[in-house]
Amino acid sequence: MSAPRRTLIAVACLLLLAGAAAFAFRYAPGSRAAMPKPVVAVPVNVARVVLKTVPVRLRAIGNVEPFTTVAVKARIDGQIVAVHFKEGDEVHKGDTLFEIDRRPLQAQLQQAQANLLKDRALLDHANEQDKRYKDLLEKKFVSPDAYAQIRTNSETAAAQVSADQAAIESARLQLDYCTIRSPITGYAGKIQIQEGNLVKANDTFSLVVINQVVPINASFSVPEQSLSAVRKYQADGELQVTAQVPNSGFAPVPGKLSFIDNTTDATTGTIKLKAQFPNTDKALWPGQFVDVVLTLTHQDNAIVVPPTAIQNGPNGQYVFIVKPDGTVDMRDVKVARSEGDFAVVASGVKPGDTVVTVGQLRLAPGTKVAIADVKASE
Repeated sequence: MSAPRRTLIAVACLLLLAGAAAFAFRYAPGSRAAMPKPVVAVPVNVARVVLKTVPVRLRAIGNVEPFTTVAVKARIDGQIVAVHFKEGDEVHKGDTLFEIDRRPLQAQLQQAQANLLKDRALLDHANEQDKRYKDLLEKKFVSPDAYAQIRTNSETAAAQVSADQAAIESARLQLDYCTIRSPITGYAGKIQIQEGNLVKANDTFSLVVINQVVPINASFSVPEQSLSAVRKYQADGELQVTAQVPNSGFAPVPGKLSFIDNTTDATTGTIKLKAQFPNTDKALWPGQFVDVVLTLTHQDNAIVVPPTAIQNGPNGQYVFIVKPDGTVDMRDVKVARSEGDFAVVASGVKPGDTVVTVGQLRLAPGTKVAIADVKASE
């Protein structure tokens, strides 16, 4: 190899060594080039802690029940000859539902009326006999025993006429039972016995069941520990209740508490309550499950925050508070209860504090934040 070529190779090697040394120095620990990058603020949404008047409520799952249920039965034996409604129809009090063959009872009524005419004629004759024998007794033409027998015949005839009148009233009543009318206003269920069938008086099976749905009831259960509060606030006035069919999209239906059971259920530790709803629009229907909210009272000056601000940790619930310097601090809180779009806080925050509602996963005490949205607690 020539001398100039060796010289070029040596220079190249020196340049490579110098570059490697410069690179190692640039990125070595403790060098100026290894200084940390500027801190990037974490974007978050926040809300103001406010004072608010909030309701104190009990929530439960309820079951809608008819206000009144009547199982319609026949009061006489006979054959159904007509049905005047369809299954599911709305029927009104006094509407004709069924008709039973009237002919046998009509014949009994006519027979009772004929017996009355006959016995009235006998009574008239007995009364005439009584008058005549009474005159003969006064003139001493007959003995007192003979008159007593005539008097007995007259009284017996009068009693028979009264019996005939009672028989006529009974026959008319039986005849009226041939027409079966609705005892309430409501909706008819399935017709259990169709036209043409024979029925018996007070049979085990009903002809149809009618449910009254205006107004309507909803029964629900609350923990027995809540009974004292329910009774306390009920003594101050009528307690309001709302019921809403889950996922129906309809607004809650307002009503009032109407019933507190007289005993608790020992197996579940609950007590049954019942609420009444006007239900004029028939939004509630028997058998539905509904979300029931019982409002006991209203709490003034309650400290509230959005529920999304509350986080759960190993030591319980906490929130992130945004400090004036733009960093966050972790604050333990005690939540009294949740009410829809806000949570009532018993301790840990005060009105005017700013709490993080979105973005907590990237936060730790001292983290710098950039506020993207601010709103008051609803």
